[in-house]
Amino acid sequence: MKSTTRGTLAAVITCVAAAAGAAAATPAAAVGTVPVPLPLGGAEKALNVELPEATGQLPVPVPGSPEGPRYVEGRLIPERAVPQLPVHGGLPGADLRAPLPHILGAGFDHVGVDAPASDLRTLAPGVSVDAPLTSPNADGFGLPEAKLPQVGVLAPLVQTVPTADLGIGPGL
Repeated sequence: MKSTTRGTLAAVITCVAAAAGAAAATPAAAVGTVPVPLPLGGAEKALNVELPEATGQLPVPVPGSPEGPRYVEGRLIPERAVPQLPVHGGLPGADLRAPLPHILGAGFDHVGVDAPASDLRTLAPGVSVDAPLTSPNADGFGLPEAKLPQVGVLAPLVQTVPTADLGIGPGL
């Protein structure tokens, strides 16, 4: 075997091994949702009747990194002394398909609801505190002056846009 052939073969094997290692090292948290099927096939055959089909999607929550404190001129304690922790996840999704008797006519024999998992972003409450002293004052020989303490609660945040589709038709 020539050296160029061995080099090419080694490069191909290295790439395949790296791709396999990367696929095996991918954590479960990298997947946005986990599918959850509801197996009704055995009951459908045993009862000899068409049963609804149901599947679901469970989101995997992923904690984010909090925004650090910000130093502001004139304050002794930085803003956001207790930072807000972001958590990204989702609302669970569902996909339901059910047989429908011919109530609406011959062409409508199934009804389906599709509500996919939707993105959910949250931010935990936080606290912003200021000390009862001002920063050192040059006019007062470098001593701080007294002032009223300040405490602020940063409100929690929840953002999502859920969607759903309803369909009626033949064999949805």
